[in-house]
Amino acid sequence: MANPASAPDLHETPESEARQLLAQQGERGIKGAIDTLMQQFQVLQTRAQIMLTITTLALTITGFSGPKIAAAGLYARTSMILGILLVLASTLLILGGSLRIQWVTQFKADDEHSLVVSILRYRNAKTKLFFAEICLLVAGLACYVSSVVAYFIVGE
Repeated sequence: MANPASAPDLHETPESEARQLLAQQGERGIKGAIDTLMQQFQVLQTRAQIMLTITTLALTITGFSGPKIAAAGLYARTSMILGILLVLASTLLILGGSLRIQWVTQFKADDEHSLVVSILRYRNAKTKLFFAEICLLVAGLACYVSSVVAYFIVGE
């Protein structure tokens, strides 16, 4: 059984999170809520940029060492191809997803609570997309490492 102290108590809906966020801000109100959300978007943006750097390195290294590794056999070649494709898919998703810009000032709503809810929904969607990007990247890197291991086992 999981330790209840280690599991965060998450909001079930963006509406309940918005209520709490606005209430926590006190006098700062909507300005404080927007500042908090902008910081969260900055975290996603920074992590996506780091992932993009990793994907770029993986694709660049493959250009230099790929032919030698692929020459190690069918398994090395196949896992390298799969790894490259998954890393490339992650790269494209990062560029079209996490790094795609939607300005907070573009959101419209009738009241402050509805505005925060719509921004939270957008943040949640970006967070889910970020998870998919990470999964693709990890799977791609695992395949790539598998091809390198096969190269070392087979040798030259």
